Amino acid sequence: MALGALGIVYGDIGTSPLYAFREAFEEHHLDASNAVYAMGVASLAFWALIIIISVKYLMFVMRADNHGEGGILALTAMIMPKGEGSRKIGVAILLGIFGTALLYGDGLITPAISVLSAVEGVKESTTALDSFIIPIAVVILAVLFLAQKRGTGGIGRVFGPIMLVWFTTLAGLGLNQVAQRPSVLKAANPMYAVDFFAESPMKSFLTLGSIFLVVTGGEALYADMGHFGRRPIQITWYFLVLPALLLNYFGQAALILGDPEAVERPLFKMVPEWGVLPLVLLATMATVIASQALISGAFSLTVQAVQLDYLPRVKIQHTSSAHRGQVYVPLVNWLLMIGCIGLVITFQTSKNLAAAYGIAVTTTMAITTMLFYVLAVNKWGWSKPKALALCLPGLAIDFAFLGANIPKIPHGGWFPLLVAVALLVQMWTWRRGRKLVAERIHRGERPIVEVLDENFDVARVAGTAVFMFKDLGKAPPALVNNLKHNKVLHKCTLIVAVRTAEVPRVDPSERVKLSKVEPGVFEILLSFGFMEEPDVVAALSTIEERGYEFEPTTATFFLGHESVVSGKAPGMHPWAEHLFVLLNRGADSAGRFFNLPKDQIFEVGSHVEI
Repeated sequence: MALGALGIVYGDIGTSPLYAFREAFEEHHLDASNAVYAMGVASLAFWALIIIISVKYLMFVMRADNHGEGGILALTAMIMPKGEGSRKIGVAILLGIFGTALLYGDGLITPAISVLSAVEGVKESTTALDSFIIPIAVVILAVLFLAQKRGTGGIGRVFGPIMLVWFTTLAGLGLNQVAQRPSVLKAANPMYAVDFFAESPMKSFLTLGSIFLVVTGGEALYADMGHFGRRPIQITWYFLVLPALLLNYFGQAALILGDPEAVERPLFKMVPEWGVLPLVLLATMATVIASQALISGAFSLTVQAVQLDYLPRVKIQHTSSAHRGQVYVPLVNWLLMIGCIGLVITFQTSKNLAAAYGIAVTTTMAITTMLFYVLAVNKWGWSKPKALALCLPGLAIDFAFLGANIPKIPHGGWFPLLVAVALLVQMWTWRRGRKLVAERIHRGERPIVEVLDENFDVARVAGTAVFMFKDLGKAPPALVNNLKHNKVLHKCTLIVAVRTAEVPRVDPSERVKLSKVEPGVFEILLSFGFMEEPDVVAALSTIEERGYEFEPTTATFFLGHESVVSGKAPGMHPWAEHLFVLLNRGADSAGRFFNLPKDQIFEVGSHVEI
């Protein structure tokens, strides 16, 4: 598992040495010959990795696992109230949804900048391929996304050994440079960072926007926790990834101290000319893997968002029988592929893309810290002083990095923000629209007992009827229409509601709650975690263990099918109504989402105006 985690989780943060140091110097025109700058940048990189990743995420944030599942949306689900909740909690949930949307923007940029930065390394050995850099990057990205249907586990087994070689190489290259200038290790002293700020306060502050590139991937490793678990991720970080990264960053600083001109591409300057091409090939493979961390995270976030009803139903494929968290979402995969290739073609170079990189991640990290505070106080019972003592320093650091990234907005940072705002609007619209549709449908519904009493003398026909209906206690419209027009009731009638729990997975013993309404009529509540595939047939089959008869091959499944149209009814702005109607039309069918046998489904239509 640790090797698989290495191949998926640490790809993003592991390829930052390709561009982080370069951007720190070049973006703000730092004098590479100034030892104060070189040592200051190395010191900031060191402490960013220690404080943000080693302490904040690995020691604290990853404790906020929602029954094994991580990521900002899982964290948001943990603070969701059972009832209405307070306005403060509502704001926190909104921030969590916005942070989720931001990660999708980051998921677009990471593959593009990672692959481009690696392919550009070929310039160190030849200029003959300059015109082919963009096409090569596009082909690599296309192959990566085409491979996603193999599943995270299969990809991780292939990627793990490659990343082991990559981190070993980073450590070896860095160690070679450090051995030549061991004094560079003094940069672990935070006073070198202080001296850097004293030398040039404004430049050093703005440089934080580039220094932050060394920790991009921190939020992704939290989101990918559900794929591999906390322990393999922690072990791999402390014993391999962190030492390799620190050695390489110190090595790059040592190189720049001896050769300031090497700052243009310091990683590739650390090898002799004959080693450039092999390093480019290895770096290219590593950046492909770096992209995987965000892609896997996007799949996990999508599953969570769908189950929590923040996104329309989409086709989700579980790619592992052993690990339920490993999923593939075709629609998200193809949209990410189109977006990444579009970014490569538009921005052309990794330097241009670097300007768009960081704003999304810094904002998400700040939101994660705030949500952690809410969780610690409201769910874990921490005192406010204790929670503030932990979270305020982290939040101060998050906001410092965020402030340093704000100047990037006009130069490309607007792109992930635009993507995030668009997704936030979509999530809010879907959530609000679903609530309104439920209110319209359930208006005027009558208690199931009352309806059955009025129809006590109807004929009973053989077989089992399953009415999918979320409002237990009330009569499903499909059942009412069946009684009204057909004058019959099946000998076994099951009214089934599916609930998404605020945990990733529900214990099988708590999956089914059954209650008898009258002879032959039962209400059943099925509970699934937000990372589980809601298999209704499999869940209903377990009622046989309680002595109830259920034959899935002969059952008829009645589904409501709402034709939603925009109207004059109050509730949503006209533009939001039209957007919701569009999203509703594109949603995956309920039958496929609930894994119902398609030749046993009977849909009852209804017209809903919102």
